[in-house]
Amino acid sequence: MKTFLRPYLLFSLLVGFVLYAVYSQFGPRIVHPFTAYTFGFFFVLTLVLYRLMERLISANPDNFLVAYFGAMIARLLLSLTLVLVYLLRGGGHEGSARWAFLGSFFLLYFLFAGFEVWSVLSNLRPFSKPGEITK
Repeated sequence: MKTFLRPYLLFSLLVGFVLYAVYSQFGPRIVHPFTAYTFGFFFVLTLVLYRLMERLISANPDNFLVAYFGAMIARLLLSLTLVLVYLLRGGGHEGSARWAFLGSFFLLYFLFAGFEVWSVLSNLRPFSKPGEITK
């Protein structure tokens, strides 16, 4: 987890700083006011899912694919739930604010999912079977 936590915190600080800078420059026209909550949602979701993957893999290293794809499906379903809650609670009637929310949501979704993919792929060597790695 240490190899994940430090880069993850740096990544999150960078994304948070960029969001703050864009919000202070353009305001709610570009960055929806709920973007901070969405950022917090993805921050916690990525931590929880990575920890869950880590526990499943430590129990049995052959569970890597199950753990990884399970985390991706959980991320997708929980994210879809967040969008549906926003739309059903009146977010669909806000006009252009709906597009600002959806844009910031998808940007954060792909940034955090991309970071998780990068982190998992950069740590695959321990799960490789001996003799399969060629240089």
